[in-house]
Amino acid sequence: MGTFRTGNQMQEINSLSDAFFVVENGKIVKIGSGECTENGEFISLGGCEVLPGFVDSHTHIVFAAPRHDEFEMRIKGAGYEEIAAAGGGILNSALKLKEMSEDDLFEQAKKRVITMIQHGTTAIEIKSGYGLSVDSEIKMLRVIKRLKQHFPAIIKATFLGAHAFPKEYKSRPEDYIKLIVNDMLPQIVSEDLADHIDVFCDRGFFTPEQTDFILKAGIKYSLPGKIHGNELGLTGGVQVAVANEAWSVDHLEHCSEIEFELLRQSMKQPYGGTMAVALPGTSYFLGIPYSPTRKMIDFDLPVALATDFNPGSSPICSLQTIWALACTQMKMLPIEAFYAITINAARALRLEKEVGSFTVGKQADFVVVESPNAIQAIPYFLGQNHAKNTYIKGELFLASNYQ
Repeated sequence: MGTFRTGNQMQEINSLSDAFFVVENGKIVKIGSGECTENGEFISLGGCEVLPGFVDSHTHIVFAAPRHDEFEMRIKGAGYEEIAAAGGGILNSALKLKEMSEDDLFEQAKKRVITMIQHGTTAIEIKSGYGLSVDSEIKMLRVIKRLKQHFPAIIKATFLGAHAFPKEYKSRPEDYIKLIVNDMLPQIVSEDLADHIDVFCDRGFFTPEQTDFILKAGIKYSLPGKIHGNELGLTGGVQVAVANEAWSVDHLEHCSEIEFELLRQSMKQPYGGTMAVALPGTSYFLGIPYSPTRKMIDFDLPVALATDFNPGSSPICSLQTIWALACTQMKMLPIEAFYAITINAARALRLEKEVGSFTVGKQADFVVVESPNAIQAIPYFLGQNHAKNTYIKGELFLASNYQ
């Protein structure tokens, strides 16, 4: 399977028993069943099941500190927007990040990446967005670049300077947008620090018009778009994402058949369509609606899932947990959620030709699972790490080599 799955295709199961596969130069060159007659080093996986490595297409791994105080505020009834208005949320993270050195940020983020890989994730997108100033956004993206160089996993960087308006720009938002476009973007591109650009297009954050302006600025620098959209309401995120040929639109807790149809029509366009990415960890942690992925799939749409790993609204690093939430809370079948964290998630990053499925010619990224019937067992046994071992480019990942 080399391409992404849409609608009913997400219910088709492809598996091979008594299998072997051959890896050369980090890629799968042969897959078969029965006795393997190939020459070379033979490694037995002990009858375990093997799944393709998971792909996390939406994370905020680089941050200075957790937000425990806001956790308690939320338990007492404070909402996302209320916390943000009180100086919490993204602005709180930005203040703490400004005070932390690049080296300390890297050391903290490194530990989080190790944990994610140990849970089977082998390709990760990481956003900036807790900087909200030229120096701090650049600092975050430099940390992500160092993570790329440090780990064997595929890591993609997304510039999210348009995550929120800094306090000093609340009364003059257009000046902050100019800062993003005229100051941040040129330096980021000159240092080759980003693979995509993102905007938080939602109520109380960036309007569709502002989002459109920022995305078009990114496109001029050949940075494809990835949008935070429709988390807090039907606020036009899908419309502006599709209009700008964004690779994905993420969140979608609020989504109607109008948005479904726009996304479906986008799949017919030359750019390949805008992938819908749901983030159930955010819904779970904030107590907000879940993205209607069941309706999306029934509407013949492809769907991806991601952790949205961040300190404020989804402190969840494991795609295994997201898999379980998708089944129990969003009524996705285990096999549908499996494709949503593998091949469809890879498509959200345009990596589906490299990773996301066990296919000849692709990178040999895979997870060894002792649990029988892994597709059902992983989301069923919530809270366990089912990954016995994670392999990247055919090599066993050992955390001790990267600490």
